[in-house]
Amino acid sequence: MGEEKENAEERVTDISLKYLSKKLEEFARARNWEKYHSPRNLLLAMVGEVGELSEIFQWRGEVDKGLPNWEELDKEHLGEELSDVLLYLIRLSDICGIDLGDAAIKKLVKNAIKYPANVL
Repeated sequence: MGEEKENAEERVTDISLKYLSKKLEEFARARNWEKYHSPRNLLLAMVGEVGELSEIFQWRGEVDKGLPNWEELDKEHLGEELSDVLLYLIRLSDICGIDLGDAAIKKLVKNAIKYPANVL
């Protein structure tokens, strides 16, 4: 048990998109799922996962930052659904030939120009 805890503590918490992309590619290849990973299929799967994510919040009303009144099992479930959406998004961007990290940085720059900080 002690060794398992040490290994968990040593895990990297700053995981890159490229690392996740590589893991997703390996996962799909090992299962021969690449033939199913068309942009359309991945998008529809991601939309389904967004629906599952939405269900978690559906009847809760406004939720405080940090989810202080949530049970740990609910938070774990939320993390799983958020991860599903993220993983499909990464896989979709790879299949479409889009560098998601680069696209996100470019979008942040565009948004900073479009919505300057000094304008109320």
